[in-house]
Amino acid sequence: MRRGLAFLLLAGCLAAGVLSAGLLVASPSATADDGTTTGTTSAPPPTTTTTTTTTTTTTTPTVPRPTTIAAGVTVAGEVLVGGLSPAQATEAVKAYFARPLTLRLGTRTLRVTPKDLGASAHVGDAIRRARTAAPGANVPLKVDAPQARLERYVRTLAKRFDRQPVDAELRLRDSKPFVTKEQPGRRVRQVLAVRDLFRSLKTHARDPIFLRPEEIRPSTTRATVGDVIVIRRGLNRLFLYDGMKLRRSFGVATGQSRYPTPIGRFQIVVKWRNPWWYPPASDWAKDAKPIPPGPGNPLGTRWMGISSPAVGIHGTPDPASIGYSVSHGCIRMLIPEVEWLFNQVDVGTPVYILR
Repeated sequence: MRRGLAFLLLAGCLAAGVLSAGLLVASPSATADDGTTTGTTSAPPPTTTTTTTTTTTTTTPTVPRPTTIAAGVTVAGEVLVGGLSPAQATEAVKAYFARPLTLRLGTRTLRVTPKDLGASAHVGDAIRRARTAAPGANVPLKVDAPQARLERYVRTLAKRFDRQPVDAELRLRDSKPFVTKEQPGRRVRQVLAVRDLFRSLKTHARDPIFLRPEEIRPSTTRATVGDVIVIRRGLNRLFLYDGMKLRRSFGVATGQSRYPTPIGRFQIVVKWRNPWWYPPASDWAKDAKPIPPGPGNPLGTRWMGISSPAVGIHGTPDPASIGYSVSHGCIRMLIPEVEWLFNQVDVGTPVYILR
């Protein structure tokens, strides 16, 4: 019985303790009758501290660009832009670069602008540099000068001023040789002209560019015409000229009326010493035989055939025929005289036969 009561008492105490502990947990504090707080107090909630970082920005004051370029500043070493506004400086540099180039050919003077040559200057770059340049500084002015445009311009000049040479020309005037005056040609030295134009544009020089053309000599001049033979049938005479100057004249025999010596301009095409005589295809020689060189040869000792078929200047063993029209178309000469003439003239020498 006592054991049972003791057990119940113990159980009741335990129950009361559990209840009391639950109340303590549920109510962190209890208020006494006098208003004071008793009991167990739970730990206060953690305090969160917020830190605000403030960034301080330091502002550097902007220094404005000067409205004019510093004193004494030049562009390309010649254009003074100091004290000018950028706009004024730009106009001054453009005007400086746009100056025309002068070309001289003999008495002719030509002018061409950089724009015509396709050249351009970096004016904007130069002005930007000038705005920040120190007083007295020089700013270069760069130039673009396309080679192809310069070459095309010079080719155009060459077509305009090149001139082909004119050869001296041999004519007859009053039955005598007359040689016209030769005229030299000229040719623009295109490589040198392109080089000089390029250099002037790049260096901004505007000194005159002298186009000294190359002279082209004619192939035939009065001095190179040389010997000319003129044969006058009516006079039965042969005249040897050096160009327009008479050297010597000779009596000759020319063709009879049935076989006349041809009229016109010819030239010596062949020269033979001690020639054979071969009968021509003519009725007067149809039964003749070739004759070897020697005293009886009708051609004598020399033959100078001209560009008329079967006609030539030759010697003759019959000196009595000289001065008469008795041959079959050829021009006969005394043997000593034809040998002299043979040594003076060359193949190609002009031969005029006049009425």
